[in-house]
Amino acid sequence: MTWEEGQSLSRIAAALERIAPPPAPVPDFTAADAFVWHTEPDRLVPVPKVNRVDLDLLVGIDRARDTLLANTRQFAQGQGANNALLWGARGMGKSSLVKAVHAAIRAEGLPLTIIEVQREDLPSISRLLGLLRGVETRFLLFCDDLSFSHDDEHYKSLKAVLDGGIEGRPDNVVFYATSNRRHLMPRDMIENERSSAINPSEAVEEKVSLSDRFGLWLGFHACSQDDFLAMIDGYCAAYEVSLDPETLRAEAIEWQATRGSRSGRVAWQFFTDLAGRHGVAI
Repeated sequence: MTWEEGQSLSRIAAALERIAPPPAPVPDFTAADAFVWHTEPDRLVPVPKVNRVDLDLLVGIDRARDTLLANTRQFAQGQGANNALLWGARGMGKSSLVKAVHAAIRAEGLPLTIIEVQREDLPSISRLLGLLRGVETRFLLFCDDLSFSHDDEHYKSLKAVLDGGIEGRPDNVVFYATSNRRHLMPRDMIENERSSAINPSEAVEEKVSLSDRFGLWLGFHACSQDDFLAMIDGYCAAYEVSLDPETLRAEAIEWQATRGSRSGRVAWQFFTDLAGRHGVAI
C-alpha cells in the first residue's frame, strides 16, 4: 500500500466515524420505570409519570387483559413469554392495556421497565437492543399504532426485535405492539402486490408473515352499547361522580350518537365532559 492510499483510507475511516452515531450512554434504570427511546443522538429519556388508566377501568376486554397480564408476569419472573400484537378497532384500549399491565406488574413487586419506541425509529432498534443486552433489568419494548404503507422498509428493522438475527433477541427484552391492522399493512396493498407479481404467494409473504412472528395475537373489536355504558359506570364509580342512572344513560347514548361510534376512547371523552360539568378533577 502506498502512502497516498494509506492516507485515503484514514480519511475514509475518519469520515465514517463522524457519520456513525455515537453509542448511547447507559442510563440509570433505577431512576424511572418508563423510558422513551430517541435518536439523533441515541438516548433513553426517563418518563417520571406515565399517562395511563388503572387496569380495573378497562371494561369489555377481559380475555385480552388476562392473557396479556399472564404473559407479562411470566416475562417479569424470568420465564418464557411471547412478543404480543394487539390489533383491532380504534379506541378500544390497546395501548391503555399495555401501560396498565405494566403498572399492575410493577404493583406486584416484579421488576419491569417499559420503553416506548416510535415507528419511525425502528431502523435504530438494533442499537437499542445492543444497549439493553446484558443489563440485569427486564425490558418491555412498546410500539404504539404500528403499521406499514407502500414503499415502507421499516418492517425489516422490526425483525431484529422479533427474531434477533444471529445474536438472537436478548433474554431480557420482550416486544409489544398495537395496530389497527392484523397484518400490519393495508389490505389493498396486499391485493395489489398479489395481482402484479409473477409469484403472487411470494410477493407479500415477507411482509404478511411479519405479524406471524408475534407469538401472541390479541384482537379488539367494537364494543356493544352495554359495554360502553359499563365503562362509563366504572369511571363514575372510580371518581365518585353521582348522577341519576337514567339521566346518565340518556346523556351517554346521546354523546355516542353524536360521535357516530362507541369505544373506550369515546366513553372516556364523555366522562371527561361529565366530570368537568360536575366539578370533579380527573
